[in-house]
Amino acid sequence: MRILLALALSLLSLNARGEDYPAKPVRLIVPYATGGNADLWARILAQKLSENVGSAFVVENKPGANGSIGTDYVAKSAPDGYTVLAVATGPMSVNPVLYPRVAYDPLKDFAPVAQCTVYQYVLVVLATSPYRTLDELIAAARARPGELAYGSTGVGGGNHLATELLGLATGTRFTHVPYKGSGPALADVFGGQLAFMFDTVFTSVPHLRSGKLRAFAVSSAKRASSLPEVPTMQELGLRDFDISQWQGIFVPAGTPRPIVERLNAEVVKPMHAPDVVQRIAVQGGNDIVTGAPEALGALVRRELESYGRLIREARITP
Repeated sequence: MRILLALALSLLSLNARGEDYPAKPVRLIVPYATGGNADLWARILAQKLSENVGSAFVVENKPGANGSIGTDYVAKSAPDGYTVLAVATGPMSVNPVLYPRVAYDPLKDFAPVAQCTVYQYVLVVLATSPYRTLDELIAAARARPGELAYGSTGVGGGNHLATELLGLATGTRFTHVPYKGSGPALADVFGGQLAFMFDTVFTSVPHLRSGKLRAFAVSSAKRASSLPEVPTMQELGLRDFDISQWQGIFVPAGTPRPIVERLNAEVVKPMHAPDVVQRIAVQGGNDIVTGAPEALGALVRRELESYGRLIREARITP
């Protein structure tokens, strides 16, 4: 009996150290529908992890409630490293401060593993727009408060929050028109129904290169690698303006630290492989940004504070 107990404790110790992890397939939960940016990234990562680790990493999509359903599913899963969350900014940094009730706590219910990518927005207008610069756009908005309309992918989306931040930073008001995706919103920019929008850099680049759109600035603190000629909002005088979207990996709180560290190493390594960098750039326009678990946790804490403040000051409601 003592021998069996010692053997069981030894196996538990091995698992806690992560030396035999993973010993079975790992479920990679994506809280969005198939085909989107986050889903494509997760599938690229899952393929590489399966090849490198020797166990299958299987993507499962659990969409709904702006990513909250799949995120909550992982929060309530066993903390054994076999149910992993592949998520973007919204469910972790925006939903908890936007909605009155979210079933999970992004800081208490998860252990961060690694950030993987980041992508920016760019403020665009039609090439034939009467507004030639950001200053001209702001001047028009001040002269006609609330008359200039802009599009977004929905309340709480990155491009919605970027525009609300622009309004607060410049003392202007715009009319928000939410859409089910950036495609329909961009179509109305082309049609003249919208004065401008913050679109993802990846989506806008072809239209900028063809001369159909004009770019004023990107939303992040650093210039976009695919639009190096376009300044940041900060460079145009809007101090502390910094909104971008990230994608990263989390596991349920209580997952043994050695498993978190093993996952971090296995996730970070393929993200910098040349073929992965190219595939993610081509399919989603994202830049690769990785780091330690603590860096991702600190990012979420900062964003919960900054997005919470923005949502309160702009009086954004779901």
